[in-house]
Order: sequence, then structure tokens, then C-alpha cells
Amino acid sequence: MEKMPESRDDSINRFCRQYLQLERHLDYPSPVLLREADVQNTLYNTIFADGALAYPPPQRYQLRVLKQLMHKIEASIEDWDRHGVSDDLMDVLSNLLSLPLPSEITAAQQKSYVTYTLSLLDMSSHASPVPLHITLLESRNLISASGTTGLRTWEAALHLGQFLCANLTLIRGKHILELGAGTGYLSILCAKFLAPNLVIASDGSDDVVANLPENFFLNGLQDSKEIQAMDIKWGHALVGTEDEHWNGGRPIDVVLGADVTYDKSIIPALIGTLQELVDMFPRITILIAATERNRDTFNGFLEVCEKRHFNVEEIDFGLPRTQDQRGPFYSDQVPIRICRLLKQ
Repeated sequence: MEKMPESRDDSINRFCRQYLQLERHLDYPSPVLLREADVQNTLYNTIFADGALAYPPPQRYQLRVLKQLMHKIEASIEDWDRHGVSDDLMDVLSNLLSLPLPSEITAAQQKSYVTYTLSLLDMSSHASPVPLHITLLESRNLISASGTTGLRTWEAALHLGQFLCANLTLIRGKHILELGAGTGYLSILCAKFLAPNLVIASDGSDDVVANLPENFFLNGLQDSKEIQAMDIKWGHALVGTEDEHWNGGRPIDVVLGADVTYDKSIIPALIGTLQELVDMFPRITILIAATERNRDTFNGFLEVCEKRHFNVEEIDFGLPRTQDQRGPFYSDQVPIRICRLLKQ
């Protein structure tokens, strides 16, 4: 079925949302739109004007995108008496060109603000006009930093987040534990938009846990009683103090994990922690999202689950085609499986 052409606003919004997410390949508005002064003004005021964004992309990224945008605008103009290039956009480009920007290698090692749009959330469900996005400070270009993969947001978290946005009752009023929280994307999504009782964003990396409060702050959750960071190392016993049970005796209703099965060597420890949680909270719901980069690794996860007497039920939640995504944006070329684990 042929895709209907995007409207003016949809095209502009898609481009701006991809820009905020620091996407490498952007869908620029069509030449027919780009040559129009009002479209150029909208782009300037939305993402390029000084102060338009509280947490803008890195200046090197801004420069790369703006150079390409200006090239496309100039190429779109057939009659220079009727159309032209925005002076405001030209001024921003001139300013960026005059700045001493870091080298590409240096820039790749630096953390950047990345903003993800939550297109499946319905604004009418919020009493106040909360922007439907999450901003994180992350190492966007790093696969692993300081021995951890937790300093960037991975595709499985984005896909599981979309599933939660489409199934709000899974989180509303519940006590949530995220394992391997990394940047905290899923935990922040739940705490900020899905009305849980409490969310615990846990990770086994001390560096990752120490970074979580900064991302809570970026999303206005620094004083929230609905979210907290916790160090949980998989395979280690969940123990409290001498005077109280683990987590103060509070229950856990839902466990979330995204891209936590990427390494076969850590799967037994992960399943061991899930086993302990089930023993403590028999009615718990466990949802794991896995990007199937390697079928053998996913099969290894299934084998350990079977040995530990967990049934793995795959949930039907289709991966959206890239051209249909409105945010967050992620590849549709590699399967992402959302599984519910049930104790036999």
C-alpha cells in the first residue's frame, strides 16, 4: 500500500524530532516546503534560534545538519525573486562556523543531550501540558564506556517504552523495578508519564547508578518520590539491613529489562535475580525486551529460562517501519522481541 504524502506540519515535526534525537540520517522536508519562508522560519524558531531548546544537540551536530539544510534550501529555489534563504538561518550557520569546535574524535567521546519524543502518548491523559518527551545526557556514539553499555539508550528500551505507552494499565499504580536501567529511559518514562506508585531504576554499574540522578533532573524528577536509583548486581542476593527486608519491605509488581540479554555469559546471573524476585513476589510480571542481534545469544537466553523453569511468552507488538515512526526513532532492520516470563 502506497504511503500518503506527509502534511506540512508532519514533515516539519518529523525532521525536528529526528534532529533532537541526534539521528544520523534525517528526513528533510521536501524542496516544495523548504523554499517557503514560513517553513524556514518555523525550523529556525523551533530548533535553531538561541534559547529555542533547553538542551540542544552538540554544536558539531548542529553545524552538520544546518550545512545540509542550507544546501537543500538553496537547491530547492527555482525563482530567486519569489523565494530566498532565511537570514536567521544564515546567521546561525555563520556563528557556528566561527566557533572552535572539538574534533570529531573528541566530540564522539563527549556526552550529549538526546531528546526522545513519545508519539504514542495521548496528551489528553495529562492534567497539565507536560511536553511528551524525555531528555537524557548520554554517550550516543559509544557501544561501551568504562566497561559498561549503560551510557546510551538502546533500541529495545525505545520499543518496550512504546509498548508501555500503548498499555498504560501495566504501570499505573504499580511498583516497578527496572533491571539494567542504563540511562534510565524506561524508568523515567514510567515515573514521568505512566503514573506508577514507585519506580526503581537499578543497574550493576556504580558509574551508571551515579549518573541516573542527572537524567532524573533533566526530566524534572529530582524531587520526585516516585523514582529512585538502586545498585543491583545480578546473581547477588537481594538483602536488606538487619532491621528490615529488601527495599524496605515494599512490593514489586512489574520488572522491566531492555537489552539485558546481549551477552550469554551474564544471562544465568540475570535469571538468578529474576528467580529471587519471583520467590519474594510470586504474582510479579516480568517483561524483557531483547534486540536479536545474534540468534545464538537469544537462544541461550531461552535455554537458561527453560532450565530455571521459566516459560517465555512472546508478546505480539510489531516493530514499526522506519517511515511510519514519529518518535522515538529506531531501526526496523533487526527484530526486537518483547517477552513475558512466567514461572512454571
